[in-house]
Parts: sequence; structure tokens; C-alpha cells
Amino acid sequence: MVSRTPVVRRVTLLGPAFIAAVAYVDPGNVATNVTAGSEFGYTLVWVVVMANVMAVLVQYLSAKLGMVTGKSLATHVGEQLSRAPRLAYWLQAEAIAIATDLAEVVGGAIALNLLFDLPLVVGAIITAAVAMVILRIGDLRGQSALERVIVGFLALIAVGFLAGLFVNAPEPGPLAKGLIPTFDGADSVLLASGIIGATVMPHVIYLHSSLTITRLGRRGEGLTVRQLLSATRTDVVLALILAGLLNLSLLVVAAASLNGLPGTDTLQGVHNVVTSELGAGVALLFAVALLGSGLASTSVGSAAGAEVMNGLLGIKLPLLVRRVVTLIPALVVLAIGAEPSRALVISQVILSIGIPFALIPLVLLTARTEVMGEYVNRRLTTAAACLVAAIVIALNVALLWLTFTG
Repeated sequence: MVSRTPVVRRVTLLGPAFIAAVAYVDPGNVATNVTAGSEFGYTLVWVVVMANVMAVLVQYLSAKLGMVTGKSLATHVGEQLSRAPRLAYWLQAEAIAIATDLAEVVGGAIALNLLFDLPLVVGAIITAAVAMVILRIGDLRGQSALERVIVGFLALIAVGFLAGLFVNAPEPGPLAKGLIPTFDGADSVLLASGIIGATVMPHVIYLHSSLTITRLGRRGEGLTVRQLLSATRTDVVLALILAGLLNLSLLVVAAASLNGLPGTDTLQGVHNVVTSELGAGVALLFAVALLGSGLASTSVGSAAGAEVMNGLLGIKLPLLVRRVVTLIPALVVLAIGAEPSRALVISQVILSIGIPFALIPLVLLTARTEVMGEYVNRRLTTAAACLVAAIVIALNVALLWLTFTG
């Protein structure tokens, strides 16, 4: 038995959480966080921090479920449901996948429009095509190769989204005050729900459980499950600290440099304002990072959608068919002339509504001894996960109330 995992071995086990982390910095996050900062300053800083802390726990539980049981969350749910409930469950999960794809493809299309003045529909098709190439790398070279590609995209995104902080640093006082939980009207509650939906994302909860199944194979050879779980905690914490910093930087840059300025309600407008306020160089890096975000996250979204369909229905669609199914709604939204940045924010709200359908089964499964054996959640872990679920559901109820009551 290996008594202690060497540092080099631990590094080779990093990766699955970084694939998940890309979804946490997708174009939907960009839209919600920039909107939050430009409209409400530092008021919703606490929401970004809270969402990221919740995401660490949720993604670890998802990774743990897959590693310990050798089955994904979607497979577990599919085994527990009869045919009719399973189909209904899949339909809501598919709606979430479509909303996810909408945000990611539209974000990539906006970035290509900003960089090369391409029509949005053309940019969406290019984004989807490149995403297929990225997924194909994973099919041909294995998950480790896909992880390396995704980490490269994360580095690109980090450079682009952090650049604004070095041009106009935030004021420490107002930033610290933003850590105190508060809202500023109904619109801030709507955005808070969107931030949660863009951070604790349903499709990544499903996907992460399937990514760690391979840890019990070649990469984990010679290690105990407990040692693998320790490495997984490191993987999740590092990946989501990075994602959290990038999300926070978006809100902070918007609060420090764009707050109260006209035109920041769209990503194109944000790009224009960033150009005038922070310079063309920062605006270029922002657009490049947005493109990297769209390309990488739509790859992850496609993989998640395929995993959910396979786990719940036992169906494996060809990659091209799967890609076309979720691409069509995004193309329709762009073709009819809908405001793309607004569509991004709405998609994140839809994601928030779908979170309980993934989160509640995850909490229940990881708290059951007959599923997890000796690795069942401790009572404190289960209590924390239940609190996360309660917060998310409460935000969703508030969101629905505000939506229907005006």
C-alpha cells in the first residue's frame, strides 16, 4: 500500500475538475458577472464568492460519486426511475443542456463578431464546429489530452479576464463591503439567481461524476480510493479557486471601470466601453478570452449532454447529431434577431432552475451507505450539501415570484 501520494503522482491526477471549471467561466458567466458589476457595483460580490464555495462542495461530491461507485450521476438516477419518470427527468435535463449550449455558442459567436466582424449565425456555426474538433481530440487521444487542451484554454481566459484589474485596480473598501450579503432591488435578486445558475451548473454536476470513473484505472494504479479522493479534493479546490477568481475579476472590473456607464447591458457594448475606458489592448484580450470561453465551454457542454442521454436513456448519439440538436435553438435565437447578451442572462436563470434536479439526487446518493459504502458522506458534509440545496431552491422560488408578480 502506498502510504503517501508523491507530489508528482498527485499532479498527474489533476485534470477532471479543470474540465468542469471551464463551464464555470463560460459566456453566461461573463454576461451575468459583468452585468452585476456594471449595474450594482460591488453589491453582489458575496454572491460570486458564495456560489464558488458551494461549487467546490458540489463538484467534489459529484467526483466522489463517480470514483467510488464507478457510475455517473445520470446512470444512478436512470437506474432508480421507471420509464415514464426517467423520460420526464431526461426532458428537463435536455432543456438545461440546450440552455447551456445557447449561452456558450452565442458567446463564441459574439466574440467572433467582435474580433472579425463575422455575422452572429456564422460565428455560432464556427464555434460549434471547433467544439467538435476539441471533443474529437478527447475521443482520439484520451481524456488526459482533452484535459491539457482545456487547461490551455483556461490560461488564455485567465489572461484576458484578469487584464483589466491591472489597468484600473478596485478600491479595497467598497470591495470588502460587497462581501456583506445584501440585495439592491428585484433586478439584483434576478442577477443573483443567474450568477448561481452560471456557477453551480447542472450539466457539470452530471459530467464530473463520469470524468472521475477512469481514476480507478491506469492513472490511479497502486493508490487506494482514499488517496484518490484526497487528490480529487486538491483537483477540485485548485480548479474552482481559479474559476472563482476569474468570475470575481469580471464583476470587479465592471464595478470599478464600467459602473453607471451606458451601453454595458450587452457584451458588444461592454467591449466598446472597455475600449474607451481601459484601452484597445484590454478590449482585445477580453474578446479573445470570450472566444476561448465559448469554444472550450461548448465542448464541455456537449460532452455533458451526451453523458446525460447515455446515463438516463442508454442512448449514444453520434457526435454530429448531438451537436446539431443543441445547436439549432442557438441559431434560431440569433437568426430571429434576439438580443444575444439578454439571451445569455436568461439562459443562466434557466440553468439555476435546473440545479435542484441534479443537486438533490447527488446529495441523497452520496449520503446512502448502500451506495457509497465506507465512503458515505459524514453528517456534517450532508448537512452542508443540504444547506446549499436549500439556498439554491430559495433563490429559485424568489426568482419565480418576481417573474410572475413583476
